[in-house]
Amino acid sequence: MRILLLEDEPEMASVLKTALERRHVIVDHVATIADAEAAAAFGPYDALVLDRRLPDGEGLDLIPKLRASRVDAPILMLTALGGLDDRVAGLDGGADDYLAKPFAVEELMARLRALQRRPSTLRSELIVVGRLTYDFHHREAMVNNKPLELLRREQLALEALIRRPGRAVLRSTLEESVYAMDDEIGSNALDSHLSRLRRKLDEVDAGVEIRAIRNLGYLLRAVT
Repeated sequence: MRILLLEDEPEMASVLKTALERRHVIVDHVATIADAEAAAAFGPYDALVLDRRLPDGEGLDLIPKLRASRVDAPILMLTALGGLDDRVAGLDGGADDYLAKPFAVEELMARLRALQRRPSTLRSELIVVGRLTYDFHHREAMVNNKPLELLRREQLALEALIRRPGRAVLRSTLEESVYAMDDEIGSNALDSHLSRLRRKLDEVDAGVEIRAIRNLGYLLRAVT
């Protein structure tokens, strides 16, 4: 799971980011509404976790802007404003869920998992290329209806590629899909992930190839 966290308190953001990453969540952290709007548009994210009282405004005001920009990731408000009126305002304002501080990280994780189970109305759930099917709702790759076991970064790379079958995906776009914004990326780290992904697809005869495009990026396409 990859989320965008909008939280302006550095200590809270650091503690939460560390706790989520221990649970295998990739977290991109921003501290302002303006940065959140820019990051969300670049995405894609599985969920957005937004605070309300921020240096440059009210977090709820960001929701209609995101939806107008076709950002369809579910939104969870995580805020100290936990009164009944606040929660009602948050849900009526377009949030998919609302969790008040203080909170338990396990509850936050459970709510994020629940949001992932809700079907999206703005994007296709299944993409089929060759004999490879990717189910975005269940986050599962299948070849001939059999699950394909992938490591987390291999899966994230596959998601980025299969959204654009037959089209080149920039190397920078792949890196942004696979790594959090503050991850240190080795010079050939992405190539290693893609090499392992390519090998796994070849081993099960998925009917696809991942092709390197010199000085540009990679593409995934069906082959006979």
